[in-house]
Amino acid sequence: MSEPLGEALFDRYAGNYNAALAAGLSSTGEDAAYFAKRRVEWMQHRLERLHFAPRRVMDFGCGTGGSTPYLLSLNDVESHIGVDISDASIDIAKRLYTDRRTTFAHVDRWHGAGSIDLAFCNGVFHHIPPASRAACVDYVHRALRPGGLFALWENNPWNPGVRLVMSRIPFDRDAITLPPPQTRTLMSSHGFDVLASEFLFIFPKALASLRFLEKPLCRLPIGGQYLTLGRKR
Repeated sequence: MSEPLGEALFDRYAGNYNAALAAGLSSTGEDAAYFAKRRVEWMQHRLERLHFAPRRVMDFGCGTGGSTPYLLSLNDVESHIGVDISDASIDIAKRLYTDRRTTFAHVDRWHGAGSIDLAFCNGVFHHIPPASRAACVDYVHRALRPGGLFALWENNPWNPGVRLVMSRIPFDRDAITLPPPQTRTLMSSHGFDVLASEFLFIFPKALASLRFLEKPLCRLPIGGQYLTLGRKR
């Protein structure tokens, strides 16, 4: 899986990943931590509505571990495994996050078939060549137990601000984004029942007073990112 996930690219940017990301996100008025926390909070609300409390969580394409503390804050989580193609990124994550419940490993060196309750993924699939995306969905599918959930977050190419942000991030400039229907088809054709497709991050910080509208507007394809939630058949 090394070629699909761009090992060399993210090894090169591992040391200044956060700085590069911050430069791109500056136009929103928020930092990466805001988005990481908000994604997990939104997902948790959806899980609670499903009465689903994961104990074993996998972060597919974890990078330097920015989502780790928020995933560990989910109710009842006993273990967290972050997998990535970039050894340099994994090394940084290991230094930053030392909670006894968490482990990080190269995606090709972790084999936990059928052991995961919830797989989380953010902003990874637009870096995977289209011909290789199915294999990555299959990897997640194998990792999950029957009935396990896959929460896949992706950038929304229908939002005009997304391309502006991505153009300012060196490792995102040439990425191939996934329209939401394509993501739903990808998941449904590889062993998942799609339970939800929702959009988030409509308003920048300057319009934060309007964020109470994000929940009623989540079905409209206008947010900067979208969540596709699938259940393993």
